[in-house]
Amino acid sequence: MTGQSVTDAELGSIVVRVNARARRLIFRAVEGGFVVTVPLGATWSDVTKGLETLRPRLRETQARRSEKLIDLNYRIEAEYFKLTLVERDIRQFQARSEPGMMQILCPRGTDFSNPQLQVWLKKVIGEALRKNAKLVLPPRLYALSKQHGLPFHEVKVNSSSGRWGSCSTRRDINLSYYLLLLPQHLIDYVLLHELTHTRIMNHGAEFWEMLDRLTEGRCEALRQELKAFSASL
Repeated sequence: MTGQSVTDAELGSIVVRVNARARRLIFRAVEGGFVVTVPLGATWSDVTKGLETLRPRLRETQARRSEKLIDLNYRIEAEYFKLTLVERDIRQFQARSEPGMMQILCPRGTDFSNPQLQVWLKKVIGEALRKNAKLVLPPRLYALSKQHGLPFHEVKVNSSSGRWGSCSTRRDINLSYYLLLLPQHLIDYVLLHELTHTRIMNHGAEFWEMLDRLTEGRCEALRQELKAFSASL
């Protein structure tokens, strides 16, 4: 199997490497996909099964790998959230936040490659996103719920980077605050997706037919457009 590869529509190229000392499948993110190290005797069926089992985690790994360095060139220009970083003659970072926007004041000469600084910046921006998402997403979800007659139990906003949203069997809906990075029509698509789950919990043909009606026949186009976005900074 060494050197053999297959292209996954979501994750890219999956290249197999056999290692006699390996005891399990090990996936390593590379440019354009993953390299998977497998034990002797492993089959493509084993690789496929491992791929499907780990798919959510592999998506997150790719998202982290593609994240940009947050520095003075970093910008967010979304409809509901705008972010800028500016340099000032100050000794400590300062964050100014108001509904729909945030500005971070940075000391001159800051080394933005510092991992601890990147963690702090992501935390500060994430909290601003969460605060704004709580103002924007629940009211829009309620409006769409009422418009289409699809009631839900409750809604919560979280920091999920593995999925845009989810709906439980109790009709509790969870929404990622990264939704604020999307344009309005894709936010609505995700909200309608989760509201459809209040009626149909699986992703069978009936689910997609209903969602297509709710999106006026644009379900597949919106689904493909959403793939160009990542639930991350």
